[in-house]
Amino acid sequence: MTEYLPILIFLILAFAISVGAIFTSLVVGKKNSYSEKNSTYECGFDPFDDSRSKFEVKFYLVAILFIIFDLEIIFLFPWAIAFDEIGLFGFLSMMFFLLVLTIGFIYEWMKGALDWN
Repeated sequence: MTEYLPILIFLILAFAISVGAIFTSLVVGKKNSYSEKNSTYECGFDPFDDSRSKFEVKFYLVAILFIIFDLEIIFLFPWAIAFDEIGLFGFLSMMFFLLVLTIGFIYEWMKGALDWN
């Protein structure tokens, strides 16, 4: 159990610092609130619509675009690190994966998600 003592000390210290920082900010921090500070912030504009309104499809397309590039980076980095060990099957698997991502990117492009008008 002595091997886990540094981890336990680290966790106790992290918890104590976190609680201390929160407590200090509550005690020392200014508590002056005003109407603009308490209002909903929406891109610099006053809120003008219900939050349950429908979003444009463009928002979803941008989210899909983010996922495409995010997945690409997440899987390409370990693949590049282990490139020597995975062989032909690993190479062809990654090429198929990149093909699927390219098809998704072309879909985004055709739908106009890259037009920032």
